[in-house]
Amino acid sequence: MKQLVGFAASLGLSLSMAMPAITHAALSQSEADKVFGISAVQDSGLKLGAGDVRATAGRIINVALGFLGIIAVVIVLVGGFKYMVSGGSEEKTQEARNLIFAGVIGLAIILSAWAITQFVIRQLIDATQNAS
Repeated sequence: MKQLVGFAASLGLSLSMAMPAITHAALSQSEADKVFGISAVQDSGLKLGAGDVRATAGRIINVALGFLGIIAVVIVLVGGFKYMVSGGSEEKTQEARNLIFAGVIGLAIILSAWAITQFVIRQLIDATQNAS
């Protein structure tokens, strides 16, 4: 039974990977450009940005890391609130400290990811703009 399921999965994966090549082969290059290419996107009326793709990717990553930073700060705040209302209970105090510690570690990871992202995106943009 495992062999049959494995064969069916392999066959399905192979067909799903080969199907676009098979269907695209039936069209000439100019017809394929009209259906799948730039003219299809231009004719569709989509309002796509004219900015640099690398800069756009950098902005998207910055927004995502910003949201993660907000979540980390909220975790620290919740830990601080739990610490304040623990009433001296050792168990609740330890739980609050763990939350604060986790939030601070998360914030450090997010900030280092942001720094690495900024460095990589800037180096990528500088390298590709100076090459042309």
